[in-house]
Amino acid sequence: MASSTYTVQGMTCDHCAGAVTSEVTAIPGVTEVAVDVAAGRLTVFSAEPVPDQAVNDAVEEAGYEVVGA
Repeated sequence: MASSTYTVQGMTCDHCAGAVTSEVTAIPGVTEVAVDVAAGRLTVFSAEPVPDQAVNDAVEEAGYEVVGA
């Protein structure tokens, strides 16, 4: 199992976390998503590594931005 952690700018509530989770979970190969709103962190778990660009695109689709990646 692979995992990657990202810093997401703009998440402030559970609704934000839900939007990000919904978009990132739709990426093929993603098995689990963990969001820590207070820390602004997103952790993506998958059987094989997921391309960073796919995660960036999904986070942007949810209305937020991956920073520092």
